[in-house]
Amino acid sequence: MAGRFRSWLHSWLIALDQWAYVSLAAPKYLLRGGPLPSPYETISSKTGRMADEGHRWALIARPMIDGLFILLGSPPGHCQRSIVKAAVIDASLRAAGIIPPTA
Repeated sequence: MAGRFRSWLHSWLIALDQWAYVSLAAPKYLLRGGPLPSPYETISSKTGRMADEGHRWALIARPMIDGLFILLGSPPGHCQRSIVKAAVIDASLRAAGIIPPTA
């Protein structure tokens, strides 16, 4: 039972993370014409991607997010590993025509 609860909690936390990311990205998309936020991206993957591009906020946030996951038992590099997952999911769904191509 505890294992099933942990699996459910993990899924719920990912869903919460995706909801938070889309909610935070909405003003930029709606008000400034920024890119459409991917419902499959998490805060970790966005932070990793933006840190790779040199954005100051992400360079500060990435070690904090990675540190949290290290405390939870994950190996270092959580944000970097998350980038690949989001990109693969997004590309697969776009190729299948499930979500529209990027504008």
